[in-house]
Amino acid sequence: MAVTITDTTMTSDHSAHTARQAPGGQQRWEVSWLPGQILDRNSAITAMVLADTTAAADLHEGHRLWPHIQGWAAELGLTAPAAVAQVSQPPGDSTRQQDQASRQSDREAAD
Repeated sequence: MAVTITDTTMTSDHSAHTARQAPGGQQRWEVSWLPGQILDRNSAITAMVLADTTAAADLHEGHRLWPHIQGWAAELGLTAPAAVAQVSQPPGDSTRQQDQASRQSDREAAD
């Protein structure tokens, strides 16, 4: 499991969900599975770790990772079941297209 973090995007190698820097400042982030919410960078990282972790396994109460899921969800103001349910929904097409364009820009800038 890995979350890749750049200055403007966060991606997961297990989840289709992404985070991107929101207009208006470095500390404003949007996460695809939390539409309409603006998070700080640390909360966006937490959201992406949660998305990455829950995408890789069938997590449920009693699973050995459940206490971690509960903690990460609580940091985001959610219950663990609510967070897992939201993460299980695919990201919207417009968000995915924007994130793919952003990743392409990041790759081009690195070359």
